[in-house]
Amino acid sequence: METLSLRTLNYSDYPHRTYDKIRYRDTDRQEHVNNSVFSTFFETGRVEFMVNPELPIAEPNCSFVIASIKMDFIQEINWPGLIEIGTGVTKIGNSSIVIVQGLYQDNRLVGAAESVIVQVSGDTKKSYPLSNHAKQVLSQYFMK
Repeated sequence: METLSLRTLNYSDYPHRTYDKIRYRDTDRQEHVNNSVFSTFFETGRVEFMVNPELPIAEPNCSFVIASIKMDFIQEINWPGLIEIGTGVTKIGNSSIVIVQGLYQDNRLVGAAESVIVQVSGDTKKSYPLSNHAKQVLSQYFMK
């Protein structure tokens, strides 16, 4: 992960925060949440952050795709309960951004991720530059 140590962050350190409900079906034979569901929780935070109708950042006929994701499974997640999902930006490029995320259950860090997200054109399926407006909106979510 980047030089930012995600393991030292609290949920309140993230500029974008949301949550998801842990479902019974998320558990596996070991009676904890299956590791594949961590990805779903990260997706919830990523989508609520990237696809905000009040602050649209994608250019017309463009969308965002994951170019890279690294996940750390730090502790078990147990049912029932909620997962708090923190998301922040660490880098804004020409057509890409790097975001970091933390998953928290009962104020415990249970997972962390770093993703590279690229804006792509719906026509060419290739990277497409972020607008100045998008960069301005995204800069509001820089990790401090």
